[in-house]
Amino acid sequence: MSSIPVPFNDIGKSAKDLLTKDFPTDAVKLEVKTTAPNGVTFRVTGNKDSKTGIIHGDLETKYSDKKNGLTFTETWTTSNHLNGKIELDNNFAKGLKLELHTSLLPSVGQKNAKLGITYKQPNVNTHASLDIFKVLIFVSSTDPFIVDFVYDLQTHFSVDSVVGRDGFLAGGEVIYDVLDGKITRYHGALGFTAPEYAVALHATNSFSVFSGELNQQLCSQRAIRFRV
Repeated sequence: MSSIPVPFNDIGKSAKDLLTKDFPTDAVKLEVKTTAPNGVTFRVTGNKDSKTGIIHGDLETKYSDKKNGLTFTETWTTSNHLNGKIELDNNFAKGLKLELHTSLLPSVGQKNAKLGITYKQPNVNTHASLDIFKVLIFVSSTDPFIVDFVYDLQTHFSVDSVVGRDGFLAGGEVIYDVLDGKITRYHGALGFTAPEYAVALHATNSFSVFSGELNQQLCSQRAIRFRV
């Protein structure tokens, strides 16, 4: 078992994935992945909602330069949403990863960018992110040469951290509104992971919603999952 704990959002992930990913009940899912000779990875996913019949898919390409710790990922969805991510891992310091997330939705002229920092060390996993900018571009319906840029000033800074030892996990997340100068939300989680089972307790939405999950691995082909 790795001495570096999982990220905060992955506490209890094995129990969540049992029904939502491994055995989906409300949708039909397809995933195909292949790697080209030059090292570029292609992944195609599709999801059809069983109730509405709506089909959603995306095409992801990923290039990794392991020698320099550089990874570039680009995703194009069926809703014409373009996402990009650049990662620098162990480039400036061991255990430090820098990320730049960008997104573009041409249909409404929406542009977003977010900077992320992850620091991993034995028994500690910390992540922080900051919205760099959010821009909405409006083109006049009467004059295509008139373009308005509207900046979303609701900039948020979020940080989460998990400490772990001998299978025990404890983590928390805080979202801070930079302009208003106040904390908007906070969450917490406790967990324990063993080869045969995993249990997690979550307190979300500023500790107003509580949930618990248990994933029991009976054998290599059977597992039981509970959620309260």
